[in-house]
Amino acid sequence: LTAYDNSFASLLDTAGVDMIMVGDSLGMVMQGHDSTLPVSVAEMVYHCRCVARGVQRALIVVDMPFMSYQQSPAHALASAGRLMQKGSAQVVKLEGGEPMAETVRFLVERGIPVCAHLGLTPQSVHQLGGYRVQGREAATAERIRHDAKVLQQAGASLLVLEAVPSALAKVVTSDLEIPTIGIGAGKDCDGQVLVLQDMLGIYPRPSPKFSRNFMENAASVDTAVRAYVAAVKSGEFPGPEHSFQPA
Repeated sequence: LTAYDNSFASLLDTAGVDMIMVGDSLGMVMQGHDSTLPVSVAEMVYHCRCVARGVQRALIVVDMPFMSYQQSPAHALASAGRLMQKGSAQVVKLEGGEPMAETVRFLVERGIPVCAHLGLTPQSVHQLGGYRVQGREAATAERIRHDAKVLQQAGASLLVLEAVPSALAKVVTSDLEIPTIGIGAGKDCDGQVLVLQDMLGIYPRPSPKFSRNFMENAASVDTAVRAYVAAVKSGEFPGPEHSFQPA
């Protein structure tokens, strides 16, 4: 699950969440922006540091925000270094396929663990024409498969697949040795991630199809998070209603 502050991070860690993602989604759910693009490295460092103080066991993955890594591998290294040294991140996540492979390799060779991200990449929302499912056509599906393999070869430790058809996510997961983490990618990924505010039903805008409100019929936030953990690990979530099909 995502978290952006100490209190929620501690609760998620205690409730059994294995990985906490300090997402640049904070630009939307915490700051009220329409996209993730305005978020800065300094803001990610601040929120990651808050999260890290509340975590004892979960892996902390932090998003590298827009324009903190696209300029050059050296620029990406400087940004990642700040996120790890000042923010206490353990893994950095960046978006993009084969064009980012050189950057992934550059970071990994210098001791920076990297999580890759394919499918719907929110930092490219304007290029993609909005928050749309990716990989429904044969050509784009094949591109995602190709990019996933290239990123693994470059040294990525895990891969987030967002808003892609469940059948494609299943194939990509079987193609790779590294774990896949799905968000709107069906039940066959190795793990799942949701934005915390979506799964608690507290984000004021409509939640995406692939999310589920675990606060419904839950007595507390802790109960809701534990229900989410159990549903993911049992394979009960996500269901077909939270998944996408090819065109």
